[in-house]
Amino acid sequence: MAALVIGAGPAGLMAAEELARAGHRGVVAEAKPSVARKFLMAGKSGLNLTKAEDFEGFLSAYGDAAPVLEPMLRDFGPEQVQAWAEALGQELFTGSSGRVFPKAMKASPLLRAWLGRLAQSGVEIRTRWRWISWDGGFGFDTPGGARELRPDICVLACGGASWARLGSDGEWAGMFEARELAPFQPANMGFVVDWSDHMRPHFGQPLKNITLQAGDERVRAECVISERGLEGGGIYAVSRQLREGASLHLDLLPDLSVDEIRDRLSRVGPKQSLKNRLRKALKLDPAKLALIMEFARPLPSDIAPVLKNLPVPLVGPRPMDEAISTAGGVRFDAVDDSLMLTARPGVFVAGEMLDWEAPTGGYLLTGCLATGRWAGRAAAAYLQRRARP
Repeated sequence: MAALVIGAGPAGLMAAEELARAGHRGVVAEAKPSVARKFLMAGKSGLNLTKAEDFEGFLSAYGDAAPVLEPMLRDFGPEQVQAWAEALGQELFTGSSGRVFPKAMKASPLLRAWLGRLAQSGVEIRTRWRWISWDGGFGFDTPGGARELRPDICVLACGGASWARLGSDGEWAGMFEARELAPFQPANMGFVVDWSDHMRPHFGQPLKNITLQAGDERVRAECVISERGLEGGGIYAVSRQLREGASLHLDLLPDLSVDEIRDRLSRVGPKQSLKNRLRKALKLDPAKLALIMEFARPLPSDIAPVLKNLPVPLVGPRPMDEAISTAGGVRFDAVDDSLMLTARPGVFVAGEMLDWEAPTGGYLLTGCLATGRWAGRAAAAYLQRRARP
């Protein structure tokens, strides 16, 4: 057997497709009973494929990993992802924030079409094949017992270490040398807040039209007050800074300056309670008013600066297995420019197994597709070089 791919998520399927396109009809081994489970879960709330924005802005979302990922994302970035999905029969639309979705707002139609094309290309997918060793060959625990494959090349796309029930359990890390790995950390996760009882009526309520600030990062987005703390896209966007020790501050009125807030408050009778003045003059909803009462007491006479910079004390991140994705994994200095492991010629790494992270909003999925395509093409080129006389 010439080609093996381990992991049937977006990165692994993309690598398998590139290998098949080059004439190498390999095997995809997947530990779970079905493929792309995390991909399908992401699609339940609307599959955000990518982000339509200028490339430099798009690339900056990948932080420290941007220089390494740049050639892969230039080769298969937002425009190419959209063309790929459309070629699979998916009509797309772009939201006001630049996020790109299938009109079906689900992952399943896209996945069905993709799997159909892979099957026509001769790609064989074996489910319930859990990778357990690579001493000599690649060992698997399968429904038919222990099996070993000895491919000419292998692309590893086993995911990170979050959402273990969907297949990304990070157990593969035990087969690598410690020097090849960066420790796993949660990414795109919620944060625990030690709420008082008066916040209970507001659990599940969104915080809309706010700006979140963590360190130097400012993001205008929404998040959700949950029983456990804060969750949602806005908090995920600043989760890396918060994880690294930055404090969280909220601008509850990003369209108004401090002076404009003061002016509006001055127009409401001073005999009314400050809470009523905030509600009437500034149209603050109950969720925002509750946050002010939670974290700004005793309320100062000049509350305008507080509304523009409300501190929210956090206990810490939610557990890693609840995170949408993880940082950490195979270090880039353990692979070459083709994503081949320097210690194991012919073995390539793609997707969330690599030590990079990106916010939600299309960046994460595009990065997985781009690295899977890059690794698959590099693996095909490696096979071609080996076949030369």
